[in-house]
Amino acid sequence: SKATVSVLYCYLHVHMAQAVGEKRKAAAAVEQHEDEDVEVEHWTDIERLTEMGIGSADVAKLKAGGINTVGGLTMQVKKTLLTIKGLSEAKVDKILEAAKKLSTSGFQSGIEALEKRKDVVRITTGCKAFDDLLGGGIETMSITEAFGEFRTGKTQLAHTLCVTSQLPRSLGGGNGKVAFVDTEGTFRPERIRPIAERFGLEAEAALENIIVARAYTHEHQASLLGCLGAKMVDDQFKLLIIDSITALFRVDFSGRGELAERQQKLGKMLSHLIKLAEEFNIAVYITNQVIADPGGASMFTADPKKPVGGHVMAHASTTRLYLRKGRGEQRICKIHDSPCLPEAEAVYQISAEGITDAKD
Repeated sequence: SKATVSVLYCYLHVHMAQAVGEKRKAAAAVEQHEDEDVEVEHWTDIERLTEMGIGSADVAKLKAGGINTVGGLTMQVKKTLLTIKGLSEAKVDKILEAAKKLSTSGFQSGIEALEKRKDVVRITTGCKAFDDLLGGGIETMSITEAFGEFRTGKTQLAHTLCVTSQLPRSLGGGNGKVAFVDTEGTFRPERIRPIAERFGLEAEAALENIIVARAYTHEHQASLLGCLGAKMVDDQFKLLIIDSITALFRVDFSGRGELAERQQKLGKMLSHLIKLAEEFNIAVYITNQVIADPGGASMFTADPKKPVGGHVMAHASTTRLYLRKGRGEQRICKIHDSPCLPEAEAVYQISAEGITDAKD
């Protein structure tokens, strides 16, 4: 009957409208998800100097010297720029003057600083207790140092972060690539597969998003870090790992006679790392070794071990994590130093799938 056809028409019309509405909601959700993972670039390409009257040949010389952004240029001291082949003092002065006009660095209000902090991304460690301890995970625009004995999970955390940093931000990731500087021969690509499968990523795709370099001397290590700026201009990176930061310095420098030079070069490298972190909004995760403290106070301390690097390392690292062994495969992380996190501990576990929640 006409009445029945009319009812069926209305029924189909309502359900079609609901289906269209659901599709629009899904599309909006996907669009919002994509918007969250779009990286806003806060750096200015060094090529912009040509707009200020600097010759393209001089810009090419700056690039050859490892300077790829205006911010990176303003972070250099004049004597460093003078070491770049083909740049005279007059040219350097002219370049710095042009960079100042393009740069936005300078004083800002507390409100502006707070607004900038909203760009900080926290990358999950794979363990909820660990993330809670860190206020959400390893944060960008800073250096996170993990030190402790062997088999405490420093390198395993590095491998886990290699995967989690590639996750969408809605899942606790950074939606970016990873640079891994291996100074001890500890990177194992086969470890990435089970970790990637745990987080629902394809192992080959995850490995494709990790660039690895093996360093053999502290000078080689510094050279590799100098090349990273160009890569970060061309692609979206969210994590830089150095495992470990001090190993090669301990090999290349020996005795108290070379201690001052070692610390000066270590400090220069750490300064370069924090500049990369702030300029490209990446997280820098470094591992560090420990040494026994033979001082008189050691007999009164339950755990008389201290991290290598002394005060230079202590002042450069934003957050310092002390990792130690627990029962079985369990490990304990303690906040050793942080500008905003309270001193506390968290228990985690090492498994074939990386860092996980501790099991009783």
